Amino acid sequence: MSFTRELRVIPRIAWIVAWLGWAGFAATLWFAAIPDDTGPGGMVNWPLAGRLAFALLLPLFLVGIIAVWGYICGDAKRRGMRPVMWTLLAIFVPYAIGIILYFILRDPLPTECPACHTLVLARFPFCPHCGANVRASCPQCGRTLEPGWVNCGYCGTRLPAHQRP
Repeated sequence: MSFTRELRVIPRIAWIVAWLGWAGFAATLWFAAIPDDTGPGGMVNWPLAGRLAFALLLPLFLVGIIAVWGYICGDAKRRGMRPVMWTLLAIFVPYAIGIILYFILRDPLPTECPACHTLVLARFPFCPHCGANVRASCPQCGRTLEPGWVNCGYCGTRLPAHQRP
């Protein structure tokens, strides 16, 4: 998938909050932090370009982190996971461990049913809407098979050649 298509996963409200947060943080830095720093090496003595860079570029970190949280919310929703739980985990677990956990533990993207064209969660071998076979499954235990398997990884049943994924 392209990067711009992945950016569309981020909800619009997350972008709005991110850019409003950027504007508020930048205004706070420009009107409160820089004028109050009046020492011999204070920011008031910096050149205008340095003060602008400090006040406008530093808050971009806030935009980035809110966009990542929004991406986690939108991506969890499209994967059939719990978006609120994963977003709160990403926000409140320190040192970005919650963000890392999400990207390690997230479910695969849903696949389209070949019969009725509805989205089916990747863990389902059959479409819950029409019952069509979406992914190859073991004839013995019914669990989903991975490509290249000769035997079922769950029950050990040898798969006939026509049923191998």
